[in-house]
Amino acid sequence: MKTIAIEGIDGSGKSVQFRLLEKACAQAGLRVETREYPVYSSYFGSQVGRLLSGQGGLQADQVDGKSMALWFALDRWEDLRDFQPQGLDILLINRYVLSNGVYQSIREIDLGKPDLVDWVFDLEYNHLGLPRADVFLFYDVDIAQAGANVLKKGHRDYVGEGKDVYEASLGIQRRARDKYLEAAARRADIQVIPCMEGQRFRSPADIAADTWAALQARGIL
Repeated sequence: MKTIAIEGIDGSGKSVQFRLLEKACAQAGLRVETREYPVYSSYFGSQVGRLLSGQGGLQADQVDGKSMALWFALDRWEDLRDFQPQGLDILLINRYVLSNGVYQSIREIDLGKPDLVDWVFDLEYNHLGLPRADVFLFYDVDIAQAGANVLKKGHRDYVGEGKDVYEASLGIQRRARDKYLEAAARRADIQVIPCMEGQRFRSPADIAADTWAALQARGIL
């Protein structure tokens, strides 16, 4: 079984690519199972949702990085603890370990503190025993384009019609993009997929074609 994780800043179109890749794998005769995080209907995921929406008087960007990372990590652990990979070709995940390390390293209260990316990988892989991703696909977009895309998402149960705490901060989104690219420069398991041509968003079909080619080049498909 190969594990593929879809990553990107909020509004990068990663959910569209997630569904397109799922469909393409199925059409190629591959047995695919999908996961999307956070799971807002779960115990730990619901707590993440409350923090991201600011319900209960405490916002995610006010919680220390390691504590916030634990909420996200335990949400995945709870969802995957009984996971059985037998018979599967592909486990496809929308947001995984990398996003946790990135977003808990770049908030205002994290500035000047040590990066948590490696700590999060150690936590989720070595201590919680989560499946290791064969590749993280990072969909790289312009910050302004991503912000406009977030507003098109419509109603979401955990936050309603607007943006959550992380989505609403241009500083967080800009630093997140930089942190993703920084991680990609030093980790062989991260593949950057460019989504822009100048100031124009590339077509989902073209981006999906590049995704498939990158996975074939890595020997994953």
